[in-house]
Amino acid sequence: MADENTQSASPSLNILAQYTKDLSFENPGAPRSLQARDNAPNINIGVNVNANPLSDNDFDVVLSLNAEAKDGDKVVFAAELVYGGVFRITGFPQEHMLPVLFIECPRLLFPFARQIIADVTRNGGFPPLMIDPIDFAQMFSQRMAEEQARAKVQPLNS
Repeated sequence: MADENTQSASPSLNILAQYTKDLSFENPGAPRSLQARDNAPNINIGVNVNANPLSDNDFDVVLSLNAEAKDGDKVVFAAELVYGGVFRITGFPQEHMLPVLFIECPRLLFPFARQIIADVTRNGGFPPLMIDPIDFAQMFSQRMAEEQARAKVQPLNS
């Protein structure tokens, strides 16, 4: 019996579902944008993570990736993906829940989202865009620092 209690209390992270919530690809200059060019376009990539509880142990974690390639001020292509996962998280101490939701869950989703972006850019007529690995721990630390800074400023504005 003690063994069963120990097992049920051990931390567990399970992916119940993964899904594409929104996918958009724009190639506004086609077919001219597909011609060979002298220099590579500048590519900007934006990343965001959000999490919402579905129940006591189930959470919807959404990874948003935006990639925009520009040649000067002209958009060569733009890709936007909102990719989500439903996670069952049990046995973690409360103080570890935010890092699990905003670091570990998106880390599990990222390879799938990266592949979708690579496929859609390739299907759009360009070389596949292989997004570099993302440091979700650093993103989380930065986000927490920004929220703490906002919390300190907020009472002055009230």
